[in-house]
Amino acid sequence: MKLITIYHQEKELPALLVNDGQSALPLTAVLGDEAPASVLDLILLQDDHLNDRLKLAQENPGEGQISLQDAQLLAPIPHPVRNVICLGLNYQDHATELKDSFGKQRQVPEAPVYFGKMATEIVGPGAILKRHEGITNAIDYEVELVAVIGKGGTNIPAEKAFEHIFGYTIMNDVTARDLQQRHTQWIRGKSLDTYTAMGPALVHRSLFNDPPELDLSCAVNGEIRQSSNTRQFIFNLSYVISDLSRGFTLKPGDLIATGTPAGVGMGFDPPRYLKAGDVVTCTIEGIGTLENRVEA
Repeated sequence: MKLITIYHQEKELPALLVNDGQSALPLTAVLGDEAPASVLDLILLQDDHLNDRLKLAQENPGEGQISLQDAQLLAPIPHPVRNVICLGLNYQDHATELKDSFGKQRQVPEAPVYFGKMATEIVGPGAILKRHEGITNAIDYEVELVAVIGKGGTNIPAEKAFEHIFGYTIMNDVTARDLQQRHTQWIRGKSLDTYTAMGPALVHRSLFNDPPELDLSCAVNGEIRQSSNTRQFIFNLSYVISDLSRGFTLKPGDLIATGTPAGVGMGFDPPRYLKAGDVVTCTIEGIGTLENRVEA
């Protein structure tokens, strides 16, 4: 099941991605009056019966499809329940390339590095990434796998962590590196408008192994900058979910970004930050491609 959100006829509509990624099948075409108003609402319902009906419709979509040429593809969850929960320095090669960038940072963190990314509105595929001239001169890219919580919980055992995941999507954790370095906490440099891009789809966990071992990459103007696999996590996803939930209740719809591999612009000498008009393409196996252009 691949869920998307589209903007069509002045409305945001939750839909299934069908026809080899060429069309959207609105949930109303499958569920009628039972259809939730958004992908987030579907997750909050925690209704396995509705999910099973959607899985069947994914295989045989039938009538009611909307060509994506006639609609705008948004982030799967444009308006999240709260800030994105992010994991920093979770690939060994990325921790190494930035070891001198943030003061006395260990090359291998002894515990997960968590931070929040404010995202009142998440932008989707094709959205323009603002340059914010006069505020930042060091815009960077980071491809990340995002786990979306389906069933909330506190003090979740690691062996049951994947039962709490609804599915996965892609995030480009766009970052103003100069702001990130200037401030003690990272939330400022991570949270400028348009600096959280996600999509194209939220893919149900049933289509992946537990844990998912997925190739991921990021290209700038067609040049591959990042290329790795999620099995290179320093802290695996089951550990992260269990650790986060200790004394902290994870909620359905929570977004957990799992970190980025080496190859970010800051890691080059000299740094290779994004410029006006650059096209950033983030790809993760089994999910698809998220592409955005920097404001000209």
